[in-house]
Amino acid sequence: MKLTFWGAAQQVTGSMFLLETDDEYKVLIDCGYDMERARQNGNAAPMPQAFPGSVFPFEASMLNLVLLTHAHVDHSGNIPNLYREGYEGQVLCTTPTAELTHLLLLDSAQMHKRKLAAANAGGKKRKKRPAPLPSYANEWYVERQVEDAMDNFVGIAFNQRFKIKRGLEVTFVPAGHLLGAANILLHVKENGVEKTLCFSGDIGRFNYPLLVDPHPLPPVDYLVCETTYGARNHRPNVEIEAELEQIIHETCVEIPGRLIIPAFSIGRTQAMLYMLNRMAAQGKLPPIKIFSDSPLALQSTKTYVKNAKHLNQTARDFLAEHGSLFDFDNLVYVEDLKTSKAVANYHQPCVIISSSGMLEGGRIQHHIRTNLSNPYCTILMIGYASEGTLGRKLLDGNKSVVVGDKELAVMARIVYTDAFSGHGDQTDLLNFVGQHPAERLQKLFLVHGEVPAMETFRGLLAQRGYQQVELPARGQTFEL
Repeated sequence: MKLTFWGAAQQVTGSMFLLETDDEYKVLIDCGYDMERARQNGNAAPMPQAFPGSVFPFEASMLNLVLLTHAHVDHSGNIPNLYREGYEGQVLCTTPTAELTHLLLLDSAQMHKRKLAAANAGGKKRKKRPAPLPSYANEWYVERQVEDAMDNFVGIAFNQRFKIKRGLEVTFVPAGHLLGAANILLHVKENGVEKTLCFSGDIGRFNYPLLVDPHPLPPVDYLVCETTYGARNHRPNVEIEAELEQIIHETCVEIPGRLIIPAFSIGRTQAMLYMLNRMAAQGKLPPIKIFSDSPLALQSTKTYVKNAKHLNQTARDFLAEHGSLFDFDNLVYVEDLKTSKAVANYHQPCVIISSSGMLEGGRIQHHIRTNLSNPYCTILMIGYASEGTLGRKLLDGNKSVVVGDKELAVMARIVYTDAFSGHGDQTDLLNFVGQHPAERLQKLFLVHGEVPAMETFRGLLAQRGYQQVELPARGQTFEL
């Protein structure tokens, strides 16, 4: 059996791992979009291609199965391209993951369509040929290709050992992090010997709004572990509601001004709306408008309601008592772009929640462009922002940034809280690995993190007796 790392190898995004058993059965674990390469406009090292024009370094038609940890596009975003290149098998994941992935892939397809239209329009405007498309444009797909892929998704229950074929079984273990997210546990039997592998996906944190805590795992022989927060811990003992209440009061009552919260449409927005609803129920929310400006957020919020049985007990109790997880007075869902732009002319104190979380595209860019130089505005960053993103530049304290084609002075107050981060921190990751005794674990692979974070985390693991730790490079293969 061998394992090849084709994505999230010494970088954060693009999770994609190919497992090949001795009988040549090929399983792809995650098939994510490489956001780092896209942000570098294709200047990063290109992915090897199975054939000219291919998205993948392997023949998609030769795959037997895809397993998906969760819906985020850095784990799911290239699945339609597998089918476009000839894959004919299934995608196994939890039912909530399938539903959220459908929404995210359709959103990606619409974004790809806009990028292609913009490139063609630029050529017509200059009365020349369209500008050359970026090297990663071969990853763009349309809505029809998303629907073709979704026809092959199969929902698997949590914590049920599912037989794929003789000698290969999978279990989806709740990981927290996002509705439907799972750590994937594989049992592989070859030549009478059973080996166990775990692929972490993204590890959630405990006591997170709406979501269940990560479930414990049995010890395994091989572990693939994400390291997004491998070098840092979340602030201890943070009361999420109290912190949010204070920021809203400072921004919208004391000044009064507007609070802009960049938040991913799936996951963070639902956590934020749920906490605001709890505050409203307790009389702690001032009578101001709350704009949720993302059609994707509206659709995914409906998916959360539909799958409420998968949420934590506190959320289910709140739903039973109040009849709604997310709806409260003064909440406005902004559905069309015209209304979104009109929010800029709303001059009363308000809160605007819009995507994307790292400020890389989406409606949030309009709100940032309009308010970044407004000293009466606060921009609340509530999650991780990768190197090179506009969100990271604001967090790093840049005095001016380029938004679109315009350089703007940063006069708004920039505030950061990790209270809404869906990722487990360094302590959570150490506890996750600690479920697998060093004397049992044959190999521990660190992925899905920036290299300095991986190195820091590897050092901590070495102090705990884990000497068999690898930081695989893209394309590196290991015999298991």
